[in-house]
Amino acid sequence: MATKKAYDGFTEDERAAMKDHAQELKTAAARRGSKDAKAAGESDVLAKIGEMADADRVLAEQIHAIVTANAPDLTPRLWYGMPAYAKHGKVLCHFQPAQKFKTRYATFSFSDPANLDDGTMWPTTFAVTKLTAADKARIGALVKQAVS
Repeated sequence: MATKKAYDGFTEDERAAMKDHAQELKTAAARRGSKDAKAAGESDVLAKIGEMADADRVLAEQIHAIVTANAPDLTPRLWYGMPAYAKHGKVLCHFQPAQKFKTRYATFSFSDPANLDDGTMWPTTFAVTKLTAADKARIGALVKQAVS
């Protein structure tokens, strides 16, 4: 006899991410038009990275450095409580720490506006457990391509 499992809605982690996003929208609305919006977004991202568990923090710091070095025109911001980088107000890429949804690895992902199209199918999300020099170079090249 099969047991029917009831749908309980969103998980605690998903609800927390939505609350983070609602707060981010309020903060962004208050900053809209501010000359310091980019600096404030970077400050928010660095503060969030500082709150991460050691393994996630190391990866997030490295990815932040790679993204800002290879695409200085992107605006750092928080997106559902995660470090993200936007172009013209739209999130282009983001880092999801493993701790966020209790997964075994962090991810670095590109959103739809990223210019990564390659034929009829291409990767947009990458599992990250550590970053080698080759990995850093690949992420840098992908970020440059994404903003082109």
